Amino acid sequence: MHNPPTLSSPAPEAPSVWHAPQLSMRWWPVFLRNLLVWRKLAIPSLVGNIAEPLMWLVAFGYGLGALVGQVTITGPGGDQKVPYILFLASGSICMSAMNAASFEALYSAYSRMQVQKTWDGIMNAPVRLDDIVLAEMLWAAFKALFTVTAILGVMLGLGISHSPKLLAAWPVLLGVGITFSCIALIFNALASGYDFFTYYFTLFLTPMMFLSGIFFPQTQLPEAVRAVAQWLPLTAAVELVRPLFMDQWPAHPWRHGAVLVVFTVGAFWVALALTRKRFRS
Repeated sequence: MHNPPTLSSPAPEAPSVWHAPQLSMRWWPVFLRNLLVWRKLAIPSLVGNIAEPLMWLVAFGYGLGALVGQVTITGPGGDQKVPYILFLASGSICMSAMNAASFEALYSAYSRMQVQKTWDGIMNAPVRLDDIVLAEMLWAAFKALFTVTAILGVMLGLGISHSPKLLAAWPVLLGVGITFSCIALIFNALASGYDFFTYYFTLFLTPMMFLSGIFFPQTQLPEAVRAVAQWLPLTAAVELVRPLFMDQWPAHPWRHGAVLVVFTVGAFWVALALTRKRFRS
């Protein structure tokens, strides 16, 4: 006598890629793995990361600065004139944090994810993809902080600023690294090759560099452009860091900090969802 066939229950549907991040402390071994690998190349990496921003600083700060002299900016105490080298240094340090975090979260992270298949190997251990993405974000932010610390040391040596409030700039610059590493991981999840990252630098970072008050005050921009530029993450970073170079506190720290937090949370969520989608396909 044959048993009647039974209907098998349908396989459970995979959760949406947009579900809440599932994070744990298992990101730490991934972060430590990146640190141990990078330690062998720390010196060449440091030279490569600080050479370009220092050349910008010397060429524009001392070269163009000799022609410009001083620039007028609106600070917490009203309009004031500052030397152009100080104006440029306080903006370029934020640009350096942005670039260092972006390079690490793009080229290095893509190599580990797609070329070397390091992420696949890590996920053979009890480590979630969410923890790997978190580790990559924090690692890129650490690389950015390492870079800007070295650049800050050179700026102090050149006597550009001696403000004790620069100690407060250190955690702000770490936050800048976190923000831009999250944004860069979105493009990392979408990339089909290294050439794809050209869109990120050409269409996103480069315009932001010229709109965020790094090389000239935002008051020189048209009113409509300035209204948009005020809400860019790099603008928020510059508005937080520049007063510290002048031994002042930022005028609107909570507003600028909120801009960085919103970009960070939103970009990390999108990057995580797109990375989950990439690994499912």
